[in-house]
Amino acid sequence: QVQMVTSGGGLVQAGGSLRLSCTASGLTFDDGIMGWFRQAPGKEREGVSCIDWSGRSTYYAEFVKGRFTITRDNAKNTVYLQMNSLKTEDTAMYYCAGRKSNDLRCRPPDFGYWGQGTQVTVSS
Repeated sequence: QVQMVTSGGGLVQAGGSLRLSCTASGLTFDDGIMGWFRQAPGKEREGVSCIDWSGRSTYYAEFVKGRFTITRDNAKNTVYLQMNSLKTEDTAMYYCAGRKSNDLRCRPPDFGYWGQGTQVTVSS
């Protein structure tokens, strides 16, 4: 059974920082893509950032470029999302996901393994 346990969300003021973590068990993704997605109320789930197996290739959505950083530790089967300069519009449920692929697509339909989500709320 594959599990992806997400943590690190919370309430933060605008301009603040949070670090999300997601650890997978039951399946390793050291040969695949791991990523972060988010979904705000009334909106579709969208790709935030994805990273390839080596950690050398990354994708960032335009709305987080320069503020968020994705990293991974294959020895721990864990992916991280460092979020700096948070804005109120970053408020959403954040999900991690993984898939066995070398293709750095970062779209929700491409991922088959999902974490339970962690809420990020940014206050003004």
